[in-house]
Amino acid sequence: MQLLTHKFDVEQYQQMGKAGIFHPESRLELIQGEIIPMTPIGLKHSVTINRTASFLYSKVQSSGVISIQNSIRLPDYSEPQPDIVILKPREDFYEEKFPQAEDVLLLIEVADSSLKYDRTTKLSLYSEYGILEYWIANLERNILEIYRQPQGKSYLKRTLIDSATIPFAPIAFPEMSMTLRDIYG
Repeated sequence: MQLLTHKFDVEQYQQMGKAGIFHPESRLELIQGEIIPMTPIGLKHSVTINRTASFLYSKVQSSGVISIQNSIRLPDYSEPQPDIVILKPREDFYEEKFPQAEDVLLLIEVADSSLKYDRTTKLSLYSEYGILEYWIANLERNILEIYRQPQGKSYLKRTLIDSATIPFAPIAFPEMSMTLRDIYG
């Protein structure tokens, strides 16, 4: 027996949300037409997002819009909710439309139980849509995985930051010097 599956597009996904099909407290995202439940956010995950976002807010200011756990739209079948995204600045703060791949300056996922998923499914998705820079804050090892130069469903360049004293910076903000202390304390 062959199972029948249905691939949802972003408009159907949004309509289901508006119609109240999902529980209001549900943590879901649309990935390649599938509605995927997201794992609960643990304390270390939450603190890492807060610490990183605080640092980024202080540095980016009006040079970008920092979006925390909000959707980006990757037509036509994906609407992930990354942990942190720095978007190109817009006066309307994206009131007229969901941000899309071309709006993303830096995308960060904080990963503990989702590490494998973020390294495979999410990495492939972000690269396929041309997200120029993707970081994974790896909570298992307190390191940072930096992915650059998207090509197809992968990135050509992968850098691991595993020392608290090695400075690094996002491509879009080369003057922003960071260390792992700015992420993990």
